[in-house]
Amino acid sequence: MVSLKDRLTEIFIKNKLLTQEQLAQALEEQKKKGGTLSEVIVALKFIKDQDLMTVLSEGLNFPLIDLKRFKVDPEVLKLIPYDVARRYRILPVSRIGDILTLAMADPLNIFAIDHVESLTGFKINPIISSSQDIIATIETSYPDTTKEIINDLVKKMSSASIELVREEAVSEGDLGRSPEDAPTVKVTDYILEEAVNKKASDILIEPFEKKVRVRFRVDGILQEAQTPPKNMHASIVSRVKVMSLLDIAEHRLPQDGRFKAKVSGKEVDFRVSILPSSFGEKVAIRILDKTQAMLDVDRLGFSEPVVAEMKKLAKLPHGMMVVCGPTGSGKTTTLYSLLKYVDSPQKNIVTVEDPVEYQLEGINQVSVRTDVGLTFGAALRSILRQDPNIIMIGEIRDFDTVDIAIKSALTGHLVLSTIHTTTACGSIVRLINMGVEPFLIDSAVICILSQRLVRKVCQYCKEEQKMSQDVLDSLRIRVDAASKPKFFRGKGCPRCLNLGYSGRVSLGELLILTPAVRELILNRAQEHIIKQQARKEGMKTLREDGVRAALAGLTSLEEVVRITAPDD
Repeated sequence: MVSLKDRLTEIFIKNKLLTQEQLAQALEEQKKKGGTLSEVIVALKFIKDQDLMTVLSEGLNFPLIDLKRFKVDPEVLKLIPYDVARRYRILPVSRIGDILTLAMADPLNIFAIDHVESLTGFKINPIISSSQDIIATIETSYPDTTKEIINDLVKKMSSASIELVREEAVSEGDLGRSPEDAPTVKVTDYILEEAVNKKASDILIEPFEKKVRVRFRVDGILQEAQTPPKNMHASIVSRVKVMSLLDIAEHRLPQDGRFKAKVSGKEVDFRVSILPSSFGEKVAIRILDKTQAMLDVDRLGFSEPVVAEMKKLAKLPHGMMVVCGPTGSGKTTTLYSLLKYVDSPQKNIVTVEDPVEYQLEGINQVSVRTDVGLTFGAALRSILRQDPNIIMIGEIRDFDTVDIAIKSALTGHLVLSTIHTTTACGSIVRLINMGVEPFLIDSAVICILSQRLVRKVCQYCKEEQKMSQDVLDSLRIRVDAASKPKFFRGKGCPRCLNLGYSGRVSLGELLILTPAVRELILNRAQEHIIKQQARKEGMKTLREDGVRAALAGLTSLEEVVRITAPDD
């Protein structure tokens, strides 16, 4: 069987339409990026699309059709399903008796012809048309399936629609709720409502070449959700921009915003990030559901010794407490919980965040705005003139911020902050790497907490899990003959969406800067040396705390291994 690629090569060389160098370049480009040789040649502008079709028609001896000037019979379209037409880039044009005329980008594709013959029972008469014209005609001529998908999505919504909450009155027109936008509004509302009902922390709306993917992050794991049609992506992004008061005309630059809405009868904050990508704008929405927030240090899931130490240290008049961990590990929630624990009318507490995640009553919160010059450093300098007792810094990102934080801790303020590192001892190295002198760390920092969030075993489908001795040995779990440890897992039920997990708890690795640890820091000791000393003095690592949580039946050993790194 002669392929279109071979015939194209023969025609181009015979008719001197391409040089050998151009053909070699086109073939190399096709290897890298895929697609048909004809598409690559047009993309490289070696030949115009219409000229290419004319040459192919003459060289392959197939008739040429201009679909832009041709009206397709809807009855003929019904003979071939939409997905088959898209896959093979074919379009049924007419039918006379038992002969079906088929416009094809590749009339030598015998597999497509055989498939359509077996599907329809007709003999196929292939004719040539450009791939772009065929795809465009398919999209405009086939019955619109969007309405059916929208109806299917909307049926799953609760009767109450999502209601935006604004600080000031905004007209319906300002919110983009015109009649023609109704389907987009319904689908966007469905996505938001479904995410909130599933207790998701994030929504991702991601465009690809031929589809849109919607995913929810539930208990730290991404799950695919029902997907809207590809042709709705741009209007959904515009809807989200309107809700967030962003510029709907800007498609080239990233944008950040937020909005508040009533979903299923409760107020929820949504933080929006728009990022331009190859096939459109990607939307990431962080869900801040106040009803789900556990701002109680006793209920975060840390071990009792860690909670007791953090409470004691949070009562100190000055010093610096640092919480570290990757994005989404619950650092800010831990700091909020500590602030709530120490808050009293006698204390002046100020926070600097980017952005403010939850509004805490009785606490002054400042949101960073780099566009007007209100950076962490600038905000902190002003805050120090407000005579605060406790300062919370959302994140230490640069030397300017950490320098002011350290000096604040040294001049009589209690400073709470977060830093992006993986271990408590690694935060010491990171601070030194940022330019902080070891003697300043020694004088200012009182403790560093590294934390992770692990999924809780569902209490409704919880069952005992047998563990082999090899697994126990690899995790250094000692088995006492008198009391053999029990481990649990969730087998999956409707309450946990058959995942076996529901909710999350915190694991903590608390490094307290004892005199011995401070001595090591002053001597610029390596991370593993500091860790060894801290463990000698009673510090439990994240892996050890995870095993503790598994033994308590809170999580599974698989989850502990997934989240925590092994100890050296």
